[in-house]
Amino acid sequence: MRRRHRHRLLRPLVAFAAVTGIFATATPDADSTPLEGTSAASATTTVFYYTKTKNWPATYLHYAPDGGSWTTVPGVRMETACTDWVKETVDLGSAAGLQATFSNGSGTWDNNGGTNYALGTGTVTVKDGVVAHSDPCADTGTGTGNQATVYYSTATSGWSTANLHYAPTGGSWTTVPGVGMESACTGWWKRTVDLGTATTLQAAFNNGNGVWDNNNGGDYALGSGTTTVKDRTVTAGAADPCAAQAPDTQAPTTPTGVTASATGTSVVVSWKPATDDTAVTKYQLTRTGGTEGTVVTDVGSTVWSDTGLAEKTTYTYTVKAVDAAGNTSPASSAAPVTTGEKAPAPAAGTPLGTDPRKDPIYFVLTARFYDGDTSNDRGGSQDVTSGNAANNDPMFRGDFKGLVGKLDYIKALGFSAVWITPVVLNRSDYDYHGYHGYDFYKVDPRLESAGASYQDLINAAHAKGMKIYQDVVYNHSSRWGAKGLFTPTVYGVRDTQWSWYYDEKNAGFDYDGLTVEPKSGKSYYNGDLWSTAEPSGNTCLNWGKPTGGKSPEGYTLYNCQWPSPTSGMFPKAYYHQCWIGNWEGEDSRSCWLHEDLADFNTENATVQNYLIGAYDKYIDMGVDGFRVDTAVHIPRVTWNRRFLPAIHDRVTQRFGADAAKNFFVFGEVGAFVNDKWNRGSVNHSAQFFTWKERKEYSADDEKAAIEQYDYEEQLGTGNQPTSANAFLNGNSYHTPDRSQFSGMNIIDMRMHMNFGDAQNAYNNGKDSDDSVNDATYNVVYVDSHDYGPNKSSTRYSGGTDAWAENMALMWTFRGIPTLYYGSEIEFQKGKQIDCGPTCPLTGTGRAYYGDHLAGGVTASDFGTVASASGEVATTLAQPLVKHLQRLNRIRRAIPALQSGQYSTDGITGSMAFKRRYTSGSTDSFALVTVTGGATYTGIPNGTYTDAVTGDVKTVSGGTLSVAAPGKGNLRVYVLNGPGKIGADGPYLK
Repeated sequence: MRRRHRHRLLRPLVAFAAVTGIFATATPDADSTPLEGTSAASATTTVFYYTKTKNWPATYLHYAPDGGSWTTVPGVRMETACTDWVKETVDLGSAAGLQATFSNGSGTWDNNGGTNYALGTGTVTVKDGVVAHSDPCADTGTGTGNQATVYYSTATSGWSTANLHYAPTGGSWTTVPGVGMESACTGWWKRTVDLGTATTLQAAFNNGNGVWDNNNGGDYALGSGTTTVKDRTVTAGAADPCAAQAPDTQAPTTPTGVTASATGTSVVVSWKPATDDTAVTKYQLTRTGGTEGTVVTDVGSTVWSDTGLAEKTTYTYTVKAVDAAGNTSPASSAAPVTTGEKAPAPAAGTPLGTDPRKDPIYFVLTARFYDGDTSNDRGGSQDVTSGNAANNDPMFRGDFKGLVGKLDYIKALGFSAVWITPVVLNRSDYDYHGYHGYDFYKVDPRLESAGASYQDLINAAHAKGMKIYQDVVYNHSSRWGAKGLFTPTVYGVRDTQWSWYYDEKNAGFDYDGLTVEPKSGKSYYNGDLWSTAEPSGNTCLNWGKPTGGKSPEGYTLYNCQWPSPTSGMFPKAYYHQCWIGNWEGEDSRSCWLHEDLADFNTENATVQNYLIGAYDKYIDMGVDGFRVDTAVHIPRVTWNRRFLPAIHDRVTQRFGADAAKNFFVFGEVGAFVNDKWNRGSVNHSAQFFTWKERKEYSADDEKAAIEQYDYEEQLGTGNQPTSANAFLNGNSYHTPDRSQFSGMNIIDMRMHMNFGDAQNAYNNGKDSDDSVNDATYNVVYVDSHDYGPNKSSTRYSGGTDAWAENMALMWTFRGIPTLYYGSEIEFQKGKQIDCGPTCPLTGTGRAYYGDHLAGGVTASDFGTVASASGEVATTLAQPLVKHLQRLNRIRRAIPALQSGQYSTDGITGSMAFKRRYTSGSTDSFALVTVTGGATYTGIPNGTYTDAVTGDVKTVSGGTLSVAAPGKGNLRVYVLNGPGKIGADGPYLK
């Protein structure tokens, strides 16, 4: 998606507003410019306008030099230049460009969709809304000497216009950017030029706006006659690529491997992709059986969920493949399936559905937490080179069985929600963390065991009154694509150098992450995707040719060996086609973050349906919420129009409106700065994602994303909505206004970035709260699997006292306190959080935690240990653990600390505030000071009891003063409170 900056103009006598579009012109560098030819800026602009698609009887140019006045409407009449083109030369004086619109002189306008045209100097063409630089009427190839007809393909680059910049051998170069080429057919541009007595020419191509293809700095050597240039391959004496093609009459192959499985009255149908001589564009799924008769459905992927069927009824499914020409394959073999009983709402598998602010969150990397089943451990291709093998520490080590077995440990700490890393089947060379999703409809078998499936984990947690928040990824798949949507069939060459790493293609092997590929007997990853010969239908550029580079081991690197958005490996419909440049710019929402993270085109309906269908499965299993990875890399308008309503509707459909209200969605919006708005960009600030849209955009999601970006950036930070939902009205709680809530809450990135010091985190958090829809739902943590405070690459190492102070703030201030696994004992403090496979995991912030959990533990309640033995008993005796347990018990006993609004009005003290929550018969009012002393004025009279010490203070004049409790300590005076909660420990005394 292309970003434009816009501002308003006023123009006399024209009934539409003009908005400026600024087209950037870059100075070409050595790698992107032709070897010859330059052009100096002129004080005039010759504007060529394409008339064929308008059929106007006359064309007028209405313009204003930059900084000057507009012509009188309708402007100046343009003169005929050549077939389909008119022109006008404008004197700019000292201006560097002009604003322009066009009309037929009788009230019909082309003003670029309301944004005007921003034109520079020199020769400019405007054709069907596209601005470029060339002379479309120069050198029409009608001389008597030798001629060259050049066809140039833009199918890969996606250019919307093309110029030929050339020099006949022995002659001069054309003026940059050369002569305009004409559209010949889809993806091809054509130009015939006179060579005189020369028989060859040097050439380069460009899009008229500063982007060049000069054959990697070598120019192209072309001959007379007809030549094609496609993906830097020159074909002399070529046939006309636009000659009439024989109609496509070949049908796709018949889909195979059709399976249908029933769960209750829902059926999931899947099949293997069919092939075609051009491309399969869709599948026709036919269902027979039941009382519904025959039902035919068009499907864009190879997975389909069929819901709401009759009970105990046999259905049969067949699938046909269809190509773009409408050729249809024979029907597949039939897949029969019998539905079961319509499932009642079971106690297990149903989200708990309570206010998420009541539940502190414990965050685990499942594969690194506790190993309950060694049979599903997997080291992967990097096991030895990473150093993990030497430590007997496979990357996939922890699992659901281990997590189920240690839920009581987490409950004994006092946590009632567990955030787990993504559960979908992953696929990369180092994928234990879960963020390289491959089959979004399948739980990764390396996490499951007999009797310990993902469903078993959810049910076990619910039985203990604990929630499961599933980490989900909508933004990207793995480098291998997404099974059921699109997976590349070949990447590159497997030769003797690479056979140790990439297995020979094996059509009979279906990757599941767990099963060893049988032909090699060693790999779990790549055996079904690599080839030693280029297949027919390959789309990757320069397949199999050496790049000229070497791997760290000294092996030859080949083109197409690694995925790339610009290689042609991935279809534009499903995947974006660029590398990210500006992390706070528009391209961050539509480009790849990394080669292992193929970026979904989330504005495509097929992609949306694939992801919605996948995550519906996990909603149906009863998860309690989603943590959304890389939320900022998808436009808010796409979240608000597609994904968030789909989540809400599915939960409502399955579990009711109350469950949907409390299904907790919290997004990662990576804003790593200490200001309120991320470098002034509202679209890349965390709080922006908590709001609904405030205007309608185009129905097309891609256009809507650009429109939204432009609209909100133009409004800027000073015109964003504000909220009082987190703030008390004096001492009174008020019903929050959630009418403009988008459905997505956020991780409090600003507090996270500042938690090197609790005071900084507190001050920064408060400063942003009026721009969040409801900051009482913010997820607050010190460090995570990605970063420590201030974007540190190491786990927090500020010391035990500082940890205790941070915890005291998080557990009493607004928001939901969250702890990364092991921080309760300062696990791996100061260690690099992640170094990929370049070092062993045991030395990182993602080390295996299970050694600290060996033994048995039983929790009698949240924050209370009934019994513990072995190493886990030692872990539970650590000072921060005791601190954490008591904080959780205090927070759980005081509703104001869970869901209350807050205020600092009338309060002196560095980290001091008052909170209140009122609902029905509940009225909870608390005065909190962290570390320092505080005085509270204008508060309600009555009896206040400190939940930490049990101290009682009677207020009769509206004032209460508290002495400084000290670092790592806390005072919580509660009006008509429950008294002292828990026993004194190393902190909280």
